[in-house]
Amino acid sequence: MSLSSHIEELKKKHYALSEQVERAQRAPGSSTLEIAELKKQKLKIKEEIERLSVNA
Repeated sequence: MSLSSHIEELKKKHYALSEQVERAQRAPGSSTLEIAELKKQKLKIKEEIERLSVNA
């Protein structure tokens, strides 16, 4: 897998997590712990995208 395709896959995952966070925040009964975990995963992916983009 090339670096650019890897970055694109990470961007897709980041977008999917954004959608999950939004749905969880709108859904009654969603735990703040679940939302926090999703946001943490999203941030890790964003940091990885930025790191790889700088090195590209």
